[in-house]
Amino acid sequence: MKLVTAIIQPDKLDEVRESLIEAEIYRITVSRCTGRGRAEETDLYRGQEIAPALVSKIRLDIACNDDFVEIAIQAILKAAKHDSGQIGDGKIFVTPLEQCIRIRTEERGNDAI
Repeated sequence: MKLVTAIIQPDKLDEVRESLIEAEIYRITVSRCTGRGRAEETDLYRGQEIAPALVSKIRLDIACNDDFVEIAIQAILKAAKHDSGQIGDGKIFVTPLEQCIRIRTEERGNDAI
């Protein structure tokens, strides 16, 4: 089991959701978040450099069985990219998922996903 976390542009959420649904991935968690990538922009305010503001993004969390990890990644890549790619299009992180437990039935592991 893996946890696929994607940080994407807010305007790409609908396209990414549709792409995941086409790939038969329906169970996702969506959160609003803010952050800063490696774009090195500095702002000037009254002649002094100030720290750049945080940028609004969308975070998707998808817990999936090992068979669906690459399918989820490809679905996100297909839909989250602006044209041929722009700075700030986002990132995808894949981390091991030790346990998943469905609260209602107390199922564990792959069955709970």
